[in-house]
Amino acid sequence: MIDISHLLVLAAVMFCISMAGIFINRKNVIILLMSIELMLLSVNLNFVAFSYHLGDLAGQVFVFFILTVAAAEAAIGLAILVVVFRTRQTINVAELDTMKG
Repeated sequence: MIDISHLLVLAAVMFCISMAGIFINRKNVIILLMSIELMLLSVNLNFVAFSYHLGDLAGQVFVFFILTVAAAEAAIGLAILVVVFRTRQTINVAELDTMKG
């Protein structure tokens, strides 16, 4: 039987991995976006675990809203990334910080 503590530990490990991905890798935009998605998924796991444990569906409904926002963020972020790559020929974050008109 999977206890709530197992789920919370898994969510904490996922959150720590995503934080490490954000702080360690500051060069690749795709890895930064993937780290943000992993962070949102770990928060969703917490919502689902507590919702199941408490017997309330509000957490699971809130997860659907978070997944919708995450999907929109990923689609828009990747579309912007493709446009930036076509114009600059790089996805290095250090080279993307200057805005040229």
